[in-house]
Amino acid sequence: MGSSGDSPGGRGVTRREFLTGALSGAVAGGLLPGDLLEARARETSSTEIRGPGEVGVALQVNGRVHRLRLEPRVTLLDALRNRLDLTGAKRVCDRGTCGACTVLLDGRPVYACSVLAIEAEGRAVATIESLRGAGGGLHPIQAAFVEQDAQQCGFCTPGFVMATAVLLERHPDPTLEQIALGLGGNLCRCGTYAGIRRAVAEASVALRMARKGRG
Repeated sequence: MGSSGDSPGGRGVTRREFLTGALSGAVAGGLLPGDLLEARARETSSTEIRGPGEVGVALQVNGRVHRLRLEPRVTLLDALRNRLDLTGAKRVCDRGTCGACTVLLDGRPVYACSVLAIEAEGRAVATIESLRGAGGGLHPIQAAFVEQDAQQCGFCTPGFVMATAVLLERHPDPTLEQIALGLGGNLCRCGTYAGIRRAVAEASVALRMARKGRG
């Protein structure tokens, strides 16, 4: 380890030697502070800057394109709830921890509170409002959650349902371990995990039977 002082008696490179060498390198390379600022300015000028005021944002949600004016800081959750009146995704922790705001982004579950709306441009967003069963009724996953009493306060339920949809897409006949891993990013403060596991199992059977019927 080099000495942290300026004494030439220390081993390694002293602070003074380091700073002197760094300055000499900058001068030799023509990278004085003014040059660095000018280079940064040229780089920035070639990049489109959006904001901080409202900008045009086109969101494809549940198969429909919505053109909005939003500040770049607006989250996907706020855009869905406050601008599109899609209130299925719930704001609970607002810290990307509980999963109550889970939606699908290009088929993958994400916390809508932790994604900026502007980041979702050009990508497919699916909320729980997109789930429909036969004849416009409950989706088999939703029906299973009701049948198995897998909710109490209900704030976490939309997030669990969306996470379950992805889980059963990837694992049509999931094991208990796969269920635990697939729903590990969602929390139920009421503790209805046993009912949720039963609902996932019931929904998996219903969806497999539906696929066979279509086949």
